[in-house]
Amino acid sequence: MSDQPLLLSELPLADGRVIAVACLNAPRALNALSLEMIEQLLPQMQAWAKDARVAAVWLEGAGEKAFCAGGDIVALYRSMTDYAASGDPAQLNPYAEHFFTQEYRLDYLIHTYPKPVIVWGQGIIMGGGMGLFAGASCRVVTEHSRLAMPEISIGLYPDVGGSWFLNRMPGRVGLFLGLTGAQINAADALWVGLADRFICHAFKDEVQQQLMRSDWSLPAQQVIHQVLRAQQARSESALPESPVQQNYAQIQALTDADDPVALIEQLLAAEPASPWLARALANLAAGSTSSMLLIQQQLERCRHASLKAVFQQELNLSVQAALKGELTEGIRALLIDKDKTPRWRYPSVREVEASWIDGFFVPLWPESPLKDL
Repeated sequence: MSDQPLLLSELPLADGRVIAVACLNAPRALNALSLEMIEQLLPQMQAWAKDARVAAVWLEGAGEKAFCAGGDIVALYRSMTDYAASGDPAQLNPYAEHFFTQEYRLDYLIHTYPKPVIVWGQGIIMGGGMGLFAGASCRVVTEHSRLAMPEISIGLYPDVGGSWFLNRMPGRVGLFLGLTGAQINAADALWVGLADRFICHAFKDEVQQQLMRSDWSLPAQQVIHQVLRAQQARSESALPESPVQQNYAQIQALTDADDPVALIEQLLAAEPASPWLARALANLAAGSTSSMLLIQQQLERCRHASLKAVFQQELNLSVQAALKGELTEGIRALLIDKDKTPRWRYPSVREVEASWIDGFFVPLWPESPLKDL
């Protein structure tokens, strides 16, 4: 297989048009989203949007293990440590600013794309992968799908539009998933509104063959869902149970508190009713104490914000996070030294200073670099 980070191909349709296919091609890195991938995919999708030959777009990841396991945070870590060593507080981290700006442009484009976007969500879909997946018009999960926004583990918050899609889940499920970074399966994704279809991975080639044979004189979205609906019906027996739905009552009870600190302490003191809930709460306990409060405030601030405003606010927040050190330490512990013992700035959530959290929301620019979305 080619060593190019993005593989492009076409599925020819009966009416002479095509489905444009983009494959994230870094299977050994679980298709982690690099800046190079973003800078190839963004203009390509912009071109496809205007190309009359292109009826729809199909996104997938190379290999069997992952659609996309997140952003390339190792490169981000190197940029942050280089910035810290430079000792010039007057300069923003240029790599972080550029990476997040381009990534969020791509995510916003997918949310607002004028043609159907089908994403085959096989395997791991996390972080930056969720940014590509969540905004698509036809989001397919398989029996192997594992979705999560695990940013609390690295001292960040659920970005890439997480402030939008987590706020649109039933009850306080989005808040819980953002705080714990809990993994959810295909049934969970359907239930919380993060996926549209469940289809067994073995039927992928057949889905594409049926799309190529279909009558595209009908509206494109109708054609696609006719094909996906038929394959979903064949797949129903393989759909797993939904731990989120099974634990919904306890999730609601545990996230019902008078203030953000009390909510975290209530979660950490809980006696989980299931192994899935226990794993989720263990993630929270090991996570950044700053993120515990940052996540709550960000979701509240974006509760009624437009999609454009969400991405503008996330850009500011993410570049601030790249300046403050907590994210650097989180990535170091998880992926660089791999000691899994991050030295968070504050030992407990009760010790986190309000001024520290407020600093993340201070505007970095007179006008957002995403003002033209």
